[in-house]
Amino acid sequence: MKPLYKYILIALLIGGAVYGLSFEGTEEKEKRPNIIYVLADDLGYGDISLYNPEGKISTPNLDALGAAGMKFTDAHTSSSVCTPTRYGIITGRYNWRSPIKSGVLTGNSKALIPKNRTTVASLLKKEGYETAFIGKWHLGWDWALKDPNVESGEGWNPEDFDNIDFSKKVGNSPNTLGFTYSYGHCGSLDMAPYVYVENGMPTMVPDTVTESKTKYGWWRKGPTASDFIFDDVTPNFFRKSFNYIKNISKGKDPFFLYLALPSPHTPILPTEEWQGKSDLNPYGDFMMMIDAYMGQLAAVIKEAGIEENTLVIFTSDNGCSPAADINEMIAKGHSPNGILRGHKADIFEGGHRVPFMVKWPAKIKPNSISDKTICTTDLMATCADIVGVDLADTEGEDSFSMVPLFKDPTSKEYKREATVHHSINGSFAIRKDNWKMIFCPGSGGWSAPKPNSEGIEDLPKFQLYDLSKDPQEKNNVYGQFHEVESAMTRLMVSYIENGRSNPGEKQKNDQEGYGSKDWKQLEVFYN
Repeated sequence: MKPLYKYILIALLIGGAVYGLSFEGTEEKEKRPNIIYVLADDLGYGDISLYNPEGKISTPNLDALGAAGMKFTDAHTSSSVCTPTRYGIITGRYNWRSPIKSGVLTGNSKALIPKNRTTVASLLKKEGYETAFIGKWHLGWDWALKDPNVESGEGWNPEDFDNIDFSKKVGNSPNTLGFTYSYGHCGSLDMAPYVYVENGMPTMVPDTVTESKTKYGWWRKGPTASDFIFDDVTPNFFRKSFNYIKNISKGKDPFFLYLALPSPHTPILPTEEWQGKSDLNPYGDFMMMIDAYMGQLAAVIKEAGIEENTLVIFTSDNGCSPAADINEMIAKGHSPNGILRGHKADIFEGGHRVPFMVKWPAKIKPNSISDKTICTTDLMATCADIVGVDLADTEGEDSFSMVPLFKDPTSKEYKREATVHHSINGSFAIRKDNWKMIFCPGSGGWSAPKPNSEGIEDLPKFQLYDLSKDPQEKNNVYGQFHEVESAMTRLMVSYIENGRSNPGEKQKNDQEGYGSKDWKQLEVFYN
C-alpha cells in the first residue's frame, strides 16, 4: 500500500490558508505564574455538577474551581483514549503524527516521545521553571532489562515481565523530557507492572504478583511492589503533590506541576470513607473522593501564599468509560457524559468533549465562560505565550495559545481554525465552527455501531453533523451539504499533508510505529 498522502494528492486539491499566530510574552520573569495541570482519567463531561446541574454526583470543590475562573464548554481532548491525549498535552502535537496511530500503550511499552522533541516541561525548564510530573505517565519508558538481547514482552501475563530488572533505573523517563522531578507509574492503574518510579528509579522491587477480578476494582495480573497499595494510589499522588507545592513555593522560581491522576479510571477504588457516599455506584463515590482532594489542593495553594498568580487547569483525558457501568448510573438519574453521544474510545462527542476549567486570579475574572472550541494540545502554545517564547516550527505543531481567551472569552485572537478528533481504532473527525465531519460510518470505538459490526457496511461512509442544531449527533446529514463536506475534507487533508495545523513550515509525520505502519487507519479517505 502506498502512503496515504499520494492517494490524497491525486484525489483532492489541497487548499485553505491557516491563520497567523504570534506569541508575545507579557509577563516579566519574576511575575510568571506557577502552572498546575491536573488531568483526570476517564472523567466524563457530565460528571461535574457545574457542567451537569441535573447530575447526581456532588462536586462542590470542582464547581468552586470553575466558578473562580473560566469554564470552557467546548473543550476537547485530541483523542478519546489515554495515551494519545497525554502525548498531545505534553507535546502540543496530535498523536497520529507520532508512532501511535491507534490504541494505547501498555505498562511495558517503550518510551513514545523521543528525547529531541520539545515538551511543555522542557520548554518551561529552559525558561527557569521548576518542573514536576506526579501520577500516571502512560507514555512509555524503557525498563532496564536483565538480558538486553531479549526484548521484553507487551502482554499482560506476569512472565512477560521476567526480563525487567526493577533494581535499576529506567531509561527515557519523564526526567529525560524536561521534568526535574518525577514520581509515578508507567501505564494505567490496571496495567502491570505495579511499581512506583521516582526520578527514573523504581522505589521498590516487586515481591509479589497480584490480580483483581471484581466488577469495578479489577486490574490485570502482574508483578507488584509492596509499597504499591492500589486504593491508596490516588491519595498518594495528591499527598506527593501537596508536599511538592509546599516545598517548591518557598523558592524564587516559578514551577510547573503536571498531576496526572489515574482516576476515576479502573480500578475504581474509592477509599473506605467515600464508599457509598454518592448513592450511585463506586464510580460516583470515586468522583466525590477526587473532588474532596481537589478541595485540599486548593487549600494547599492558598496556604502557600501563591494562589493569586498560580494558573490551575483541571480537565480529563477522555470521556467516561463503560467500565463505570454508565447504564447503571443513567438508571439512577446520572449521565456521566451528559447529553453527549458515545463514551470513551468513540469518535462521537462523548468520547472527547470534556470539562476544562482554568483558575488564574491574577488574570481571569471569576465566573467566566468561554464557548470557544479548544483542544488539550493547546497547553504548549499557551505556556510559550505566557513566558514570551516563540515556538520553533518543529514545536507544538497543533497547539494554539489560550491566553487571549483568558482575557476575553470570545477573543478572536485565539487562532484555532479547526480541531481534529481521533478514536481508539484510528478513525478521524474534524470540527470547524458548528460542523463536525466524521470519516467513518460508526463510532470508531466501543459504542454502537462498532467498527466491523454487522450492518455497518450499510451505513453512509462518512458522517456530518451540525452541532449547533444537533449536539447529540442524531441526524447524519452527510450528502446534503457538498460544499461543506468538500471544504472539511480538504482541510483534513491539508493538516495531514502539512504535518501541522498551525502556521509554520511543513513538517513530517512519523509514518511507522505503534498501531499502524502505513496509516491504514486513514483508508477512509480513498476507499
